[in-house]
Amino acid sequence: MNDHHILTINGGSSSIKFAVFHLKPSLHRGLTGKLDRIGCDGTRLTFSETERAAPQTVEVAAADHLAAAEFLLDWLESQNILSNVAAIGHRIVHGMQRTQPEIVTPEMLDELHRICPYAAEHLPGELSIIAAFRKHIPSVPQVVCFDTAFHRTMPRVATLLPIPRRYEAQGLQRYGFHGLSYAYLIQELRRLGDPAAVSGRVILAHLGNGASMAAVRNGQCIDTSMAFTPSAGLPMGTRTGDLDPGLFHYLTQVEGMTPDQFHRMVNHESGLLGVSETSSDMRDLLAIESSDFRAAEAIQLFCYQAKKWIGAFVAALGGLDTLVFAGGVGENSPGIRASICRELQCLGIELDEERNAENASSISSKVSRVNVKVISTDEEIMIAHSVEEIVRRLDLSL
Repeated sequence: MNDHHILTINGGSSSIKFAVFHLKPSLHRGLTGKLDRIGCDGTRLTFSETERAAPQTVEVAAADHLAAAEFLLDWLESQNILSNVAAIGHRIVHGMQRTQPEIVTPEMLDELHRICPYAAEHLPGELSIIAAFRKHIPSVPQVVCFDTAFHRTMPRVATLLPIPRRYEAQGLQRYGFHGLSYAYLIQELRRLGDPAAVSGRVILAHLGNGASMAAVRNGQCIDTSMAFTPSAGLPMGTRTGDLDPGLFHYLTQVEGMTPDQFHRMVNHESGLLGVSETSSDMRDLLAIESSDFRAAEAIQLFCYQAKKWIGAFVAALGGLDTLVFAGGVGENSPGIRASICRELQCLGIELDEERNAENASSISSKVSRVNVKVISTDEEIMIAHSVEEIVRRLDLSL
């Protein structure tokens, strides 16, 4: 292989992460960065030339994901990155029943465009990024990694939605998301020697602007909090999470709300933002928690619902051996972890206050029956490995 790079693109609900991976002597990360707070005040690009280099920050005028993606393309071009990229890997939120990463083809893109209504908040933007790269550097192979793939091991009872059976033929079921993050967390638990990742019961909590949990038994997902779309489950930065469907009828009758307005409320005006009336960013809310009751209630609601999901998944798993916190909130907010785990001693969960405050990798107390860990998730390395593997397998030149 030539001395080229793999570029990974990871679009989230409020961010676009990217990384450049060198191929020789072995796959390793170089330039890495993130456009975050997209849609909020203070959108910025933060990047580092290497993992150990001090980060640099550039203020960005980007009101939405499309504007942020266009900025990123121009910036990568200005850094002479694109001319050295031999393959690109994308995180794609929805892949229906696909279980493996795949190289981009016109037929696949047609299929993904067809299912855009399944993930209307994510797929159109992700596909526009792919299209932009194909237009800019059409000869470079692109690989997509599906966030739904991790959850394809769920038993049928966990995928069924309690709606008329005829809709199942249209693909309406529980899919689950954040799969690349969960795959990395299980892989990392195995590397750390945690036997529960192979033959035990694990709850993975990916808590960020988008938030979900997964129940894993013997290394395979058996249930997850997100459902047909990423709007379900836990309350999130701007999404409701689970919601009484009767609210739709009520709001259409009382306020004359349209389906599109309801969709926008559920996905862009609710969650932490809706309850706090201040911000969708947990960092902002924690900064004013003591002086703003709305921020305090938004935080309390988030932690309370997370606690309930842990209890539900302990029941589904028949017990619990390991609990993992990941994602921007899960990795960096000791107070949130403490609030979620408070009064869960009945489930064998007990934190070490000092280690939790330090964001240590293991934060359970010596008497805790459940191992509680904090792991910095790495979806980008999962994408990079998948790109390298599929391109080598297809004997495409890097």
